[in-house]
Amino acid sequence: MMTVTFLGHSGFLAELPTVTLLFDWWKGELPALRPGVPLYVFASHRHEDHFDPKIFALDGGPRDVRFVLGHDIKLSIRNLERWGVSPGTAEKCHILRGGQTCTLPQATVEALSSTDEGEAFLVKADGLTLFHAGDLNWWHWEGEDKAWNNNMAANFQRYTEPLRGRRIDLAMLPLDPRLGEDGFRGPRHFLETADICHFLPMHQWGDFGFTEKFLARCPEFRPQTVPVTEEGQGFSL
Repeated sequence: MMTVTFLGHSGFLAELPTVTLLFDWWKGELPALRPGVPLYVFASHRHEDHFDPKIFALDGGPRDVRFVLGHDIKLSIRNLERWGVSPGTAEKCHILRGGQTCTLPQATVEALSSTDEGEAFLVKADGLTLFHAGDLNWWHWEGEDKAWNNNMAANFQRYTEPLRGRRIDLAMLPLDPRLGEDGFRGPRHFLETADICHFLPMHQWGDFGFTEKFLARCPEFRPQTVPVTEEGQGFSL
């Protein structure tokens, strides 16, 4: 059992029994955090609609806070100074590339390569498996060079192959309306490749009605899909 709050765009707060997971938070109001519960903060990549240095301010007080970051988020001396990150907080950061894993006290994290910047994260905690795709998506742009789109398709299928047949309790996946019906390609492939119990759409730029368009075209995925309709919406899964 877990409680999930949609914070905005691709940001989610997942509250599991013994740990809280925060994904790609850069906008929206963060709910009050449970006292004494460890907090693991994920930032898939450096794009401004996925990463805000304000996340590092969450490391304060007695709470156990850890950060898992895509490899393109550079913790250079200049950035640490610019972001106001203390040496102690920097030591709590884990930088991952696709194919790498890290073990935290309450969770294990596996990174998958992305078709855009950074990584996607597969997290196991409290007997549950959560997947946040970041910008790992089948980016098929109408008008883009055919070779580019073909290369994107090949890379996306290759990068998602580690998910084949794996059970995922919650998958947070891009369903981007800017792509039109080509935006259905990514989530459809994820849902066909992995055994996904619950699918929360993200990266919708406020066009939440796009989920129903996806389900009208792919009704077989309606049982797994949990439509998002507004920022701050909560779910018990």
